[in-house]
Amino acid sequence: MSVDKAFLASLPTRPGVYRMIDAVGAVLYVGKAKDLKKRVASYFQKTDQSPRIRLMLKSVDHIDTTVTRTEAEALLLENNLIKGLKPRFNILFRDDKSYPYLLLTGHRFPRLAYFRGTPKKQDQAFGPYPNAYAVRESMQLLQKVFQLRTCEDSVFANRSRPCLLHQIKRCTAPCVNRITADAYARDVSASAQLLRGEATELIDRITEQMNSAAAALDFETAALLRDRLRMLAVLREKQFVDAAGSDADADVVAVAEVAGVIAVNLTMIRGGRHLGDRSFFPQHGEGATPAEALDAFIAQHYLDHPIPARILVSEAIGTDALETLLSEHAQKKVSLLHRVTGERKVWIGMAQANARLSAGRRSSERANQSQRLAALRDTLDLPQLNRIECFDISHTMGEATIASCVVYEGDDLKKADYRRYNISGITPGDDYAAMHAALIKRFHKSVEENGVLPDLLLIDGGKGQISSAVEAMTELGLGEVLLLGVAKGEARKPGLETLIFADGRELKLAKDHPGFHLIQQVRDEAHRFAITGHRAKRGKTRLQSTLEDIPGIGPKRRKQLLEHFGGLQGVRNAGVDALATASGISRELAETIYNALH
Repeated sequence: MSVDKAFLASLPTRPGVYRMIDAVGAVLYVGKAKDLKKRVASYFQKTDQSPRIRLMLKSVDHIDTTVTRTEAEALLLENNLIKGLKPRFNILFRDDKSYPYLLLTGHRFPRLAYFRGTPKKQDQAFGPYPNAYAVRESMQLLQKVFQLRTCEDSVFANRSRPCLLHQIKRCTAPCVNRITADAYARDVSASAQLLRGEATELIDRITEQMNSAAAALDFETAALLRDRLRMLAVLREKQFVDAAGSDADADVVAVAEVAGVIAVNLTMIRGGRHLGDRSFFPQHGEGATPAEALDAFIAQHYLDHPIPARILVSEAIGTDALETLLSEHAQKKVSLLHRVTGERKVWIGMAQANARLSAGRRSSERANQSQRLAALRDTLDLPQLNRIECFDISHTMGEATIASCVVYEGDDLKKADYRRYNISGITPGDDYAAMHAALIKRFHKSVEENGVLPDLLLIDGGKGQISSAVEAMTELGLGEVLLLGVAKGEARKPGLETLIFADGRELKLAKDHPGFHLIQQVRDEAHRFAITGHRAKRGKTRLQSTLEDIPGIGPKRRKQLLEHFGGLQGVRNAGVDALATASGISRELAETIYNALH
C-alpha cells in the first residue's frame, strides 16, 4: 500500500481507533491509539515489521479512523469492533461460555447446586469458577464436610425416606427431618464462611465447639466436630494458597510460547482459595509476541466476565488505559500488577508453568495433526487439501432425525462452523433421503452466495449414502467436490472401515496410517455431534408430547408444572397430593395427570 502523505498529515493527534480495509471493503485489522497520527504513521516508517504485519499491509486499500475522548474509550471501541468484525489479522480469543458458580439456594433447607446465569436475590452465589470440574470438586468436598443436600426441590418435597447420600454420610437428610432447621442452618453458614475464604475463623469456631462438647461429656458431637476439623485441614492444604483471607481475590494471567504456539493461562483465586485454572489459545496469533497476546486477552476477556480487584500478569503491558477501562466496567478500582513479590510471585510462576505446558501440548498436537493431514493429501493426491467437512445422520427408528456437519480446517476441528439440521418430510428411517436433504440444506447457500466449500466431503456411510450425496451435489452443480464415504467394517469394528469414492472405487488404509486416523477422528466427531443433537431433540419432543396428550393441560399449565417440579421426572415422581399443590391444578386434574403418567 502506498499511503498518501497528505492523509497521514491530516490525522488528528487524539486518541481513537483505526481500521485497515482491503479493496473489497473487508476489515483486515482494528487497532487503538493514544495518538492516531503517530500510531498509523508508524506502520509506514518502520522497516522491522513482523511478517504478519507486512502481509497485512500488502492488502490494505485504505484506512478509516474514529476519534474518541480517551484512550480507555478507544480500547472499549476497539474490542467491540474486534468481536463484531473478527478481522483476520487481529489476535482473537473465543470464550463464549459463561463461567459456572456454586450456589446455596434461598430454600428453608438450602440446596448446594451447580449454576450458570443470574442467581435469584435470595440465593448465595460463590465464584466464578474456571470450569465445571472445579465446581463439582468443591461441591463434593462440602458434601463430605457439611453434608448439605444437592437434590432438586421437587425431589426434596416428595421424599418419604432418606436417600443413598444420607447412608454414605453425604447428606443429613433434612427431607425427612433427620436434622433440625437450626442445625442445618449452622452447617449452611459454615459452608458459606468457608467459600468466602474465612477458613481460619471457621476452624477456630469449630475447635471451640468441639472443646465445649467434650467438656460437657457430649463425646458423640465432639467426635463429629473432630472429624470435620480433619477434613477441613485436608481441604485447606489442597486448595488454600494464601492466609490473607477474604481480601485475597485475584486472577493470575500468564502467557507462554512454545514452538510458535502461544497459550494464556487464567488462574482464579477467591478468598485465598485456588479455584482452578483454564488455558486459552489465540486465533490469528501467528507472529504476535506473548505480550501482545496477553494484552489482547485482558482487553477481550474481562469485558464479558467478572473482574476481580487484582489481576496479576506475567508480562509488562500498557496498564493505564486497561486499568481505567476495567475499573469503569467493574464499577470498582481494578489493579493490573506485574512486579510482585512473595506469594503473588509464586502464583504467577505457577500460572506461567501451566501456560507453558498447555502451549507444549498444543504444539505437539499440531505437529501430529499436520502429519496426518499431509499423509491424507498424499494418499488422495490432493495437495491443496485443507478443509474437510463430514456428515452423519442420527435417529431412533426414524424419530427425531438429525444431520450433523462438522468441520476440520488447517490443523484442528473448527467448532464455530459446526451445524445441525433438522430433517423432516422424508420417510422415517430413510437415511439416504436424510443425507440428500442435509447436503441440499448445507450447500444451497454456498451456491447462491459463493460461500466456502470443502476440499473433501466425508459421508458416514456406504454406497447408498454416497449415491445420495453424489445426486445432491450434482443437483447443486458442485460435482467437483471430492466425496468419500466411510463405510463401517466387519462387526462395525474401528480400524476396519472401507473408504468409498463417488465412482464406486474402494480403498482400505492400514490401521496405523496417519491419514486414516484423521478420517476416523473427523467421522467420530460427526457421529458424536449428531447423536447428542438427536437425543436432545428426542427428549424435548417426548417431554412435550407426554404432557400435551393430557386433557386440560395447555402450554401455560405445562410450563407451570415443569417449573414447579423441576422437570418431567419431578412431575412423574410427584403424588396426587403434591401435584394438587401446583398453581392452577385442582385435585381432579392432579388425579388425571397422575393416571396419565403411571
